[in-house]
Formats: sequence, C-alpha cells, structure tokens
Amino acid sequence: MREIKLKAADQSGEFSAFVWEPKGLKAGKEAGAVVVIQEIFGVNDSLRETAASLAEQGFITIAPDLFWRLEPGVNISDKSDAEWQKAFDLMNRFDQDKGIEDLKTTLAEARELPGCNGNAGTIGFCLGGRLAVMMATRSDSDVNVSYYGVGLDSLLPEFDRIQAPLMLHIADEDEFFPAEGREKLIEGLEGNEWVDAFVFPEVQHAFARVGGVHYDARAATIANGHTTELLAEILD
Repeated sequence: MREIKLKAADQSGEFSAFVWEPKGLKAGKEAGAVVVIQEIFGVNDSLRETAASLAEQGFITIAPDLFWRLEPGVNISDKSDAEWQKAFDLMNRFDQDKGIEDLKTTLAEARELPGCNGNAGTIGFCLGGRLAVMMATRSDSDVNVSYYGVGLDSLLPEFDRIQAPLMLHIADEDEFFPAEGREKLIEGLEGNEWVDAFVFPEVQHAFARVGGVHYDARAATIANGHTTELLAEILD
C-alpha cells in the first residue's frame, strides 16, 4: 500500500488516497482500477483489508479519505458506543455532494495510475454504498457496486441517468434501511437493464464487513463472488 495526495476540485485543499497494486503489474501487465468507498468509519483497517483483497484479485484499488474536510485520517471500528457516536457525527456533518466531487477526482486519478488499462469503477459500503449509487448516476464510472447502501430509494429519480452496470447488495434485515424503503427501491428498479439487485435474507447491515459485528460468511462470500465476476467482466 502507498499513500498519494489528490487536489480537491474546488481548490479547497488536498486529500489522501491509499493505493494497492496487484502483483501482476510488476510483470508489465495492465489492470482495471476500483475506487473503494469508505463506510462511516473512515478508511479504517477493515476497509483496507477489503481493498487489499481486491488487489489480490487483480485490480488496482484506491481508497480516498472522504472525511478529510472534517477530520483527516479517520480510522475507527464498530466495536464501542463511543466509536459509533463519532462515526454518526461524522456522517451527519459530511457533505455528500462534496464527497462525490472527491470521488470523481479519485476516479480520474485511478485511470491514470501506472499500470491501469483505463477502465475504472467503484465499490462502496454503507455510506459508501449510497455514494457508489450516486457515482452511477452522476459520473462516467465504468461499473459501480453498492453494499447495503442507505436511503437508496431517495435516489430513484436519478436512476434514469445510469449508463453503466450497477450492482446492489441489500440486507433483508437492514436496520439502517427500513423495509418500506427497500421495497420502494426494488419496485423502482423494474425494467432498468443496468441494475442488478441481490437481496440477502436473514442478514443485517454490514454483513460483509470484515471483522464486523454482523459479518455473515455465507452472504459475504456469495455477494463478493457476484462482485468479482462483474468487476472482472467490465474492467479487465
């Protein structure tokens, strides 16, 4: 892993992004790039493990620090009430539109990273899952994957803008995305050829978070398999 600095599009400063490279690049091969979008816990150890795993699968991965305007370098877990309180405070103060600006900057940088074949997509979790959907509707990302994104039904008016594959992984018992909203989302996706949605029964929010309190090995493995297959199809 290496850290790079990116200049914000609004000229307000610069932010860190962390890059992992697959071993194949050393042999002169090219690879697609994946922008890994953080949860409300920042670019924490769990997200870094996820990014490293994607690199092991052959993708260049880059994870930007989206909370940099609030507090650079956030790295917290989901193990204590204090950590949850801090995470929710950061989420509530976070400007999602500015986050999308930073993600577009990161996406453009990803395509220019050494060894990148020019193809780049996003994968996001929780808050990042929502932002991945927003990248599907507001950017030229080649592919986008959302894990347990929150409030996605409110984004339905934007879905007619989608021009690239979008995959949604939805927890059927997601305590942060009420059933009414999830049902509205699924109904609103009917007929949209760009979107594939997988609903995982009997799992809660963050079922794929490495080391998380709601981690479900079976659901995570199935979801990750669908994700890798899609990313390989579009980015390789």
